[in-house]
Amino acid sequence: MPKPPSPSARKPRADAQRNRERILDIARDAFTRSGAGISLDEVAKLAGIGPGTLYRHFPTREALLEAVYRTEVAKLAEAQRAFAETLPPIEALRAWMLLFVDYIAAKQIIAPALNTLVGGPSKLFECTGAQVKGAIHALVERAIANGDIRPDLDPLDLLRALIGVSNVASTPDWAQSARRLVEILILGSRPTD
Repeated sequence: MPKPPSPSARKPRADAQRNRERILDIARDAFTRSGAGISLDEVAKLAGIGPGTLYRHFPTREALLEAVYRTEVAKLAEAQRAFAETLPPIEALRAWMLLFVDYIAAKQIIAPALNTLVGGPSKLFECTGAQVKGAIHALVERAIANGDIRPDLDPLDLLRALIGVSNVASTPDWAQSARRLVEILILGSRPTD
């Protein structure tokens, strides 16, 4: 007789998956607003679930932080595909870069806490960094092919500029500056002909 699937191999129930997604959305907002030190019981309360439900999905703060971080990167990768399918190349690039600013904000809150993980977050950042680089490369290549962007543009320069403004910003309104910078970068990347 065939062996039944192990509990870990089963697909989560729809309500459990919805709970997990809601917890991640609420946690991202809570971490961004209040910092990574916010109480997990407070996150559960904000999500409208009991603490036991939160701990069943995420037994530790580090597990929740890592899941939020991975989810944000996955959203960036998915957004690149969705924008490429629905927007003209230059608009897809602009929309994705604006979304990247939000990602940086979440990462700034989460990264210091992830540094406390045993062994540090280097493997996590290495894996997720490849997804981010792949997304920006695909968008820039598409914009270059359409004639919207200069062919000599290094896609990573766009990321470096946005990350740079977040690293030197000492005020809470750095994200508005980064959003304005997206427009400057887009204009500055146009062909010179």
